Amino acid sequence: MIALIITTNPATISFAEAVLRDAEIECFVMDQNMSVLEPGIMIPKRVMVLADDLDDARQVLTDAGIGAELA
Repeated sequence: MIALIITTNPATISFAEAVLRDAEIECFVMDQNMSVLEPGIMIPKRVMVLADDLDDARQVLTDAGIGAELA
């Protein structure tokens, strides 16, 4: 899997997940529970996609208006 978005903004993560789900592109959010292990530290979360879906995922998110958030 390849990191598509790396951010601490939960709204961006949720929106990206919804857009990718609607486009039927499988994704996974990594580091989602790291703040439990290290409270007080803003640890970025990563939206991961399969390498085969990377180009399609980039295009879908760019079309949705969050292309500037892409890693």
